[in-house]
Amino acid sequence: MKFRLLTIALSLTVLSLSLLSSCSSPEEKAKKAAANKKIRVKDDDKADSLLLVYNPAKGDKWIADFAHNLHKKYGFNGNMLVAKDGKILYEKAIGWADYLHRDSLKISSQFELASITKTFTGVAIMQLVEAGKLKLTDDVKKFYPNFPYDGITVDLLLSHRSGMMNYVYFIDDIWRKEKRNMKKGVSNQEVMQVIAEKKPNPYTKPNRLFHYNNSNFMVLAAIVEKVTGQRFSQYMMEHVFKPAGMKNTHVYSKAEYEKIPVDVVGHDRNSWRYSVVQNFLDGPVGDKGIYSTLHDLVLFDKYLKNGRLLTQKSLDSAYKGRNKAIKGHFNYGYGWRMFDGEKDRKVVYHTGWWHGFRHIYVRDFQKDIVIIFLGNLTNGSLMQLDELYKHLGVPVIRKGAYSGAGSLPGSDED
Repeated sequence: MKFRLLTIALSLTVLSLSLLSSCSSPEEKAKKAAANKKIRVKDDDKADSLLLVYNPAKGDKWIADFAHNLHKKYGFNGNMLVAKDGKILYEKAIGWADYLHRDSLKISSQFELASITKTFTGVAIMQLVEAGKLKLTDDVKKFYPNFPYDGITVDLLLSHRSGMMNYVYFIDDIWRKEKRNMKKGVSNQEVMQVIAEKKPNPYTKPNRLFHYNNSNFMVLAAIVEKVTGQRFSQYMMEHVFKPAGMKNTHVYSKAEYEKIPVDVVGHDRNSWRYSVVQNFLDGPVGDKGIYSTLHDLVLFDKYLKNGRLLTQKSLDSAYKGRNKAIKGHFNYGYGWRMFDGEKDRKVVYHTGWWHGFRHIYVRDFQKDIVIIFLGNLTNGSLMQLDELYKHLGVPVIRKGAYSGAGSLPGSDED
């Protein structure tokens, strides 16, 4: 009897252990992880919805008056938003999306982000560094052996210290001289091939000085494509936009689309008469080419801060000035311009200027403030934001705001 009871007890123990083992099998663990991820995504979607709630009746009156004056007096046309402590203080869609058709802007309107795109490209590169798929010290020739320049590494591209020429002017000149198709977008890979064949003279030697130009981030996007085997648009959607809940953000290239599928048109030369037609230069991406909305940029800020997109170590590296700071405050890191003040005060930002679009995106970490102006009429109105910066206690970001030789980063170049 005792032996029989002992046998039953042992059988039950083995069964329990077996059940326990099956529950902790790789398949079960994967199922649990997927279920937990779904719960987190649902929770995040709910939190994101609350973050983006805005009641115009409760909008900040001072900012509302400032925005009205910026539009009436200085001609700002576009979308703007100010958020603090995870709450939208004020947002507004002001003016025309496309003057020719008299289409009004909406808060959900997608703008070509121009050089604000560079902040996203920097995130993609740092993700690949974290994944061990590339190193900051890797030479471009590791990925493109026929690249005509020696000593240009990933970190020099990120910090605009490569010394490269600006491919935009170089490609434009070739396309016009050789009478190539001006409507069909050229891809990053095609630009890399042209650079390899034509070997244009560099601006200066690598790592000699800070020289901001679009070539650096066009090459970085080409490296993303080479390392991942995906189009830049695919990688960004899977690894940046979707994880950050950015449902209205895409990479749109004329090399992939005959017509970019957005309604907001850029207007250049300070006049509604000059709507900018997309051409072959709207093909290369990484330096530009991301289209997004006010609310998605608020989410980008959130998911950078909470570590979903990058580790804190990578963020600290990206936000570290890699050049000689102007008057000790303004600098450029890895895809971010920045203001470094006293007592660990750090503000990171980027401007954008491309084909009739002009923007600024500011993130003040200490005060937890986000400022976004997305404009589609390049008339200099974004040089008139001093009073808003002062009202919010954010450093004034414009040329001449602080004395000293040279223009401040983000002043009159993108």
